[in-house]
Amino acid sequence: MSAQRELLLAMFRAAVAAADPMHCVGPALPPLPSREGGGRTIVVGAGKAAASMARAVEAAWAADLDRIQGLVITRYGHALPCRKIEVVEAAHPVPDEVGVAATARLLDLVSGLDARDLVVCLISGGGSALLACPPASVPLADKQALSRTLLQSGADIAEMNCVRKHLSRVKGGRLALACHPARIVTLAISDVPGDVLETIASGPTVGDSTTRDDALRVLARHGLGQPASALTFLNTPEAETPKPGDPRLASATTRLVARPQDALEAAASVAREAGYTPMILGDAIEGEAREVARVLGATALQVVRHGQPLPPRCVLLSGGETTVTVRGGGRGGRNVEFLLALACSLRGQAGVHAIAADTDGIDGAGPAAGALIAPDTWARARHLGIDAAAMLADNDAHAFFERMNDAVVTGPTHTNVNDFRAILVDAET
Repeated sequence: MSAQRELLLAMFRAAVAAADPMHCVGPALPPLPSREGGGRTIVVGAGKAAASMARAVEAAWAADLDRIQGLVITRYGHALPCRKIEVVEAAHPVPDEVGVAATARLLDLVSGLDARDLVVCLISGGGSALLACPPASVPLADKQALSRTLLQSGADIAEMNCVRKHLSRVKGGRLALACHPARIVTLAISDVPGDVLETIASGPTVGDSTTRDDALRVLARHGLGQPASALTFLNTPEAETPKPGDPRLASATTRLVARPQDALEAAASVAREAGYTPMILGDAIEGEAREVARVLGATALQVVRHGQPLPPRCVLLSGGETTVTVRGGGRGGRNVEFLLALACSLRGQAGVHAIAADTDGIDGAGPAAGALIAPDTWARARHLGIDAAAMLADNDAHAFFERMNDAVVTGPTHTNVNDFRAILVDAET
């Protein structure tokens, strides 16, 4: 393994470790209600990091486990054993019946609370699909069909979550309404550009500034006229969400415990220690994955040719959430699509190595977190008879990197601060 490849993987590991719930959840927890006051403590949550966040809560409150109960929902394969907080696995990114049943149980758990009680809500990326409670007039099958088409439409995360919030009885602040008048403290791991609280897992405990008309405009913008049940519901007042300033949300507060920027800063420290100058280009980069790759590829070439914005022996770091409009027969995956598009743009440029991976350990529908490229990627592919441009056109980047043996496979990391990208430009190769 080359030194550059080892460094890229070390930076990715550092980015993931910076968002480890065992380090960031405990210090953010509120005090437990006093025993004398008689208040209950309920822990609920959803997301790819929900199980590890629940374990961190139990570790921090180890002396008082008899005083808490709870239920969190995470993605299949992401569960971890907990002592008092039940962990349920359900489907992501398209909700299933298990998620619907678990969400109903979660809502039952927080019903009938009073002002003496405390609800700790653990939220992370993936919670939008895992907290599944569609309106009675929208069958789950219709919600699933709409989720699939949205995921392939090229809609960004804010657009998708706008629609999700208005087709739910739990998202967009409605979970907070279910807990009212109890005090609600939400601990959130951000996976969204700009760390917008109402977008993380579709903001189940915060007021929603978007409207049902906004949701209808998203569907129209992407040419989605079905299913009829969803459009019919969105045209009713019942689809509207509670807004910021709603007095029923006054007892709800949110604390961000990990952000994409934290992950990028951790990776930057690793780069400095290895003798490379890091530059964080942004923690909220959005757009089509292949278009972002063209821009960042051009930036890397500017470093090689002109020493701008940094001279070689540097690392260009970025995060955020790109999108993939799936038009081919491949599996998509925004990080691998970005990286394959980058390889096509660089065409074997000497000295340039890169990694792109999802910090949750799973990139789209593939088993890998992401992949790596090196200056020899383009030539090796041609030698093996692999047409990189054709596979990019077919949205088949996962298969490309599997055949190249360049996939990064980690399994679930039990956290999620979204995409991690690092382009290393080395003057010595």
